[in-house]
Amino acid sequence: MAARIVITGMGAVTPVGIGVDNYWNSLLRGECGIGEIEGAAAQKMLVTRAAQVKDFHARDWLSVRLAADLDLFMQYAYVAAEQALEESGLDARSWRTGVVMGTALAGLRLAGHTQQEFYEAGKPVSPRFLSKYMGNIAAAQFAISHGIKGPSLTLSTACSSGGDALVTASMLLRSGEADSIVVMAGESAISPLVINGLCKAGALSKNGVSRPFDADRNGFVVGEGGGALVLETERHALKRGAKIHAVLGACTNNTDAYHTVTPEPEGTGAAECMRLALSRAELEPGDIGYVNAHGTATTAGDIAETNAIHSVFRQYEVPVSSTKGATGHLMGAGGITEVIACVKAVQTGTLPFNAGFETPDAQCDLNIIASEPLRQDIRWAMSNSLGFGGQNSCVITGRYDRGYLWISHITQSDLRRFLRKSSHGWAALSEMCAVCPTKPRL
Repeated sequence: MAARIVITGMGAVTPVGIGVDNYWNSLLRGECGIGEIEGAAAQKMLVTRAAQVKDFHARDWLSVRLAADLDLFMQYAYVAAEQALEESGLDARSWRTGVVMGTALAGLRLAGHTQQEFYEAGKPVSPRFLSKYMGNIAAAQFAISHGIKGPSLTLSTACSSGGDALVTASMLLRSGEADSIVVMAGESAISPLVINGLCKAGALSKNGVSRPFDADRNGFVVGEGGGALVLETERHALKRGAKIHAVLGACTNNTDAYHTVTPEPEGTGAAECMRLALSRAELEPGDIGYVNAHGTATTAGDIAETNAIHSVFRQYEVPVSSTKGATGHLMGAGGITEVIACVKAVQTGTLPFNAGFETPDAQCDLNIIASEPLRQDIRWAMSNSLGFGGQNSCVITGRYDRGYLWISHITQSDLRRFLRKSSHGWAALSEMCAVCPTKPRL
């Protein structure tokens, strides 16, 4: 039987709050992290509004050495990972613990700034430049600090990087390459190079307002931040007595094979990715109680995702929202922070609403959660992340049910022994199976 995967730790550094509780409560209050870009570089940008992390001081979280050695996107990912690891209580010093990092643009902001200073002011390039620029060094630094000696991989698949980091971690755990994985993601690319390039491509909001699925949307708002999850096989988590937040039902990835920056209009790739996730989780569309959509507020992107959701869910009007109206587009990091929102939705029975949504669009006729959070008890939630290049990822998380998950990975001989020795045998087995929303395969 394939190992079941659970989530035992979560961490978030976002424009609406640092720490999972601050992030989640801000989403429910409808706080918006978008504002005028701080710093002199904003004068060179065609758009001057973005979602920046507020009140983040590296020395509050990191040693003097690490604060100097890590670029900002690394700092966000590292701090989120520290939060997740501390919450999990995992001793990561092991060859059986790994780390997977996701980032779309890595140190591109640093590269532009460094090159400008080199050419315009003649400032020498720092010996730390490459180690602060390279995407994989965030994972390396975290592994060095915590003695993590298992698999270490870094994903860069545009805006699905965070989701694909979870896909990769899931594969490592299911294949037996590791017992636990710290999955981290970070992004900080608010710079003239990125802002002006995206603006010229017609992807950014002209007025700096994010309105996913709204008739008046006109592009996304760049955000920054970090997210992290600790994933473990259920057997490993239970053996060490860990508190389990949720089960990772499925993680999937595919590609549109259509265009480098434009989504396939009917959303066929995204739809197939969702179907594959449902199949792997052994769920039906009606089992999903909430979809955290990619929903960037671009004209074509939101329509394509709407088509994909309709294709999968058909007559079932699943509640949908995009949290990017509050956080902006965190690119690689968003795939993880949005999964955290799904976990909290399952845990609390409160679904975050679509900030910025005011005017319905006939081409985006989804069951949008608007104006205020929706109180609804759900067992499963889905998070979509879509990126340039036609990248699609889908992550399903659900309520943890110890009885069913324990049954899912015991051997047949273990099961026979349990039934022989148990005074209530089949009755106990039937009770555990009855609470499971999917059919156990014994």
